[in-house]
Amino acid sequence: MSTELSAAPGAPSVRSVRFLGPLASVVAALAFVLLLGAAGPAGAAGQEPGLRIADGLRKSPVYVDPSYRDAFPADQQRRLAKKIKASGIPVRVIVIPFVSGDPWGGEPEKMVDVVRDRLGESRQKEAVYMTLSRTEGFLNGYEFPHNGRHQAFWGVAAVGHQDDMEGKSLYTKFSRALEIVKAGNGNKQYERATKDLRKGDTPSADGDEADGGPSPLLLAALIVPALAVLVAAVLVLRARRLRTSTRAPFTPPRSVFATARKANVRDLRKRAQRELLAYNEELLAHEPGDSGEDADTELLQLSLDAYAAAGTVLDGARDVPDLAGVLALLHEGRDALRRSDATGAARSTAALPLCFFHPLHGPAAERVRWRPLGRRESLDVAACAECAAAVAARRAPEVLTQTHEDRPVPYFEVPPADSLWAATGYGSLTEDTLTERVLRGDFSRTR
Repeated sequence: MSTELSAAPGAPSVRSVRFLGPLASVVAALAFVLLLGAAGPAGAAGQEPGLRIADGLRKSPVYVDPSYRDAFPADQQRRLAKKIKASGIPVRVIVIPFVSGDPWGGEPEKMVDVVRDRLGESRQKEAVYMTLSRTEGFLNGYEFPHNGRHQAFWGVAAVGHQDDMEGKSLYTKFSRALEIVKAGNGNKQYERATKDLRKGDTPSADGDEADGGPSPLLLAALIVPALAVLVAAVLVLRARRLRTSTRAPFTPPRSVFATARKANVRDLRKRAQRELLAYNEELLAHEPGDSGEDADTELLQLSLDAYAAAGTVLDGARDVPDLAGVLALLHEGRDALRRSDATGAARSTAALPLCFFHPLHGPAAERVRWRPLGRRESLDVAACAECAAAVAARRAPEVLTQTHEDRPVPYFEVPPADSLWAATGYGSLTEDTLTERVLRGDFSRTR
C-alpha cells in the first residue's frame, strides 16, 4: 500500500535498509531508468519490462533487477526460490526499483497487474506476489484471488514493522514474509508488529522531526485498487452476520482535530495514520444497506475511494497541509458512509467539508462570505464556528500556513498549480470531491 500515512501512531523507530543507503538507492533508480530508456518505445509503454519480468518468473519464482543484485546476490535468490517451492504456495518475489516515470508510474500494484497479464494469469488464479514498497525498508504483498486465504497483504506489510527486521537484508525480509504467508496469520502478525502505533503519541527518544529525515510508512502498501475490491468483498460477505449488530453512527473524530492543531509534522503524521487505520476498521464493520439503489452503490464506492485517496496522499505527504488533506479525505469518506445508510434528505445532503481557513479546526459549522484582505471579490467558504465568528466580526481568522518560496504564507495563497489544497480549499471551492481530484492524479501532479 508516505507518510504521509506517507505511515500511522506510538513512536516507531525509523527503519531503513542498512546495506542500501540513500546514494545506492538513487544509483539503483537511475540505472533502472536508463535500462528502461534502452528498451525503446515498447519499454516506455510498460510492455517490454513486464515481459522481461514475466519471462524471468517462468524460470524462477524470484526476479531481481540487475540494480539490486549486489543487495540480493544470486545464491540468496536461489535459496529463497527453494524455500518458495518447498512452501507449496505460488509465491512470486519481484525486486525492482520504483521511480516516477517508470512504465507503471512508480506503483508496485500496477507492475504486478502488468506482469500477471504477461504471464496470462486470470484474476482467479492463485498467486501471492511480494515486491519492494515505495517506502524504503518496507515490502508489499498482493494476493490473488482476493480472498485473504494466506493473509498476504497485511502479513508482508508486517515485516517492515518488526523490530528484529530492522536493517536486515532483502533475503532475510522476504524469507520472513514467506514464513508469515505460509503460516497464514498475517493479520495477527501485523497487529502485533504495529501495536505500539495504537498507543499514545509519546515522542521517540531521538526527538527527530518528520521533515528532518524519512519517516516509516505504516501503510505505504495500502493504497492499491485491489484493496478497494477486497474491502468491498468483505463488506458483502460480512453483511448478514452484522445485520443484528448495534453500531454507533460514524462521526468525524473531533478529538483528533482538537489536538492536531498543536502537533508538529511527525505527530500529525501519526494521527493521520491512526485515523486511516480506524477508518479501515469502520469500513470492514459497516453493514451495507438492502435498498440496492444506485445512490447506495455510489456512496459506498465513494467511501472506499476516499480510503484509497487518503492513503495516496499520506504516502506523498510532505508537510502539515498535506497531512490535513488526509484528514479531509477521511472526513469525506465517513460522510459518504453515513449517507449510504441514511434516507431522504439526509442521504442527499453532504456534510460541510473541513474548515477552509484551518482544516485542523475540524468540520465546518456553516458557510460564510469572506473577502480576502485587499481584494474586492469575495468567496463562499465553509468555516468552523470560531472562524465564522471572526469573519462576522471582521477579524482575521486563524489560517493554516505553508512554506512557499522560503517563507510562510496562507496555504490558499500558494499557486493552485502547486497545491491541490489551494485549488480546492479542502473542499470549499469545488463541486467535485477531493477524492475524485486525488484519484485522477491532481495531488500527484502538484508533487
